[in-house]
Formats: sequence, structure tokens, C-alpha cells
Amino acid sequence: MLSEEFLLQRAQPAMVGLIDGSLSTLAPIFAIALHTHKPFDAFIAGVATAIGAGISMAFSEGLSDTGQQTGRGHPAVRGAITGVGTFIGGILHTLPFLIPHYRAALIAAVIVVALELVALAALRWKFFETSFARSFVTVTLGGVSIVAVSALVGTA
Repeated sequence: MLSEEFLLQRAQPAMVGLIDGSLSTLAPIFAIALHTHKPFDAFIAGVATAIGAGISMAFSEGLSDTGQQTGRGHPAVRGAITGVGTFIGGILHTLPFLIPHYRAALIAAVIVVALELVALAALRWKFFETSFARSFVTVTLGGVSIVAVSALVGTA
């Protein structure tokens, strides 16, 4: 069994980052891809979004509390873990847009997003003893909602 300290100070900030990066970066990437049909434009938007979201989440987590009263550990460490997790979550589904063919890039990105959602559900199940099915449905609902919004914006 994992220690409560590890879960609070390492696993939880990493999960926050991975989930945020995987979900919050979907809208700009897919909106640009659907609007322009130019995979490299979506790639640029994705890189900028992953970096910006990573920095934002690092500061948000680091400034959320000192860790002294909550036992969540040093804020700079939590912030760094969350920021890196956010960047990783955002960059993974950005990389397929290096494929120069629009349809191939879009299909590859959707496959990567699906794999990310499965991985997030598995991590929640492993580290936080949540139901895999419930985690998958919850994370997928968030992802599908964001992709639907980005599709509406991108095709407008």
C-alpha cells in the first residue's frame, strides 16, 4: 500500500496535472485543426497551450497552500510535479499534428486522446482505489464535452 504522504505530495499533484493537461488543451488544438485543416497550425497551438497550461498549473498548485497545514508537501515541488504533468498531458495529443496529412493527423490525435483517457482511468484506479469504469466514464465525459465544444468553435 502506498503511503498517504506519497499520495498527497506526489501522486495527487501528478494526477491533477495529467488530467488538466489532457483535458484543457483539447479545445484549442482541435478547434484550430478543425478550423484550418492545417495540422502544423494545430501543432503550434498545442505546444503553446501545453507550455502555457503547464506554467499556469505549476503556479496554481504551488500557490494553493504552503503544505504545512495540509501535509501536502513543499509548494515548489508540488507545483513542479503538477506543471510537468500538465505539459505531458497536453503535449501527447499534440504530437500527432506533426503528421502533415490532415485526416491522418486528426485520427492519430483522437487515438492518442483515447489512450490518454484509458491511462488516466488506470492511474486513478491504481493510486486512488477508484473504480476503473467510473474513472473512465468521468474522464471520458469531460474529454467528450471539451471536444464537442472545440468542434463547434472550430467548424463555425
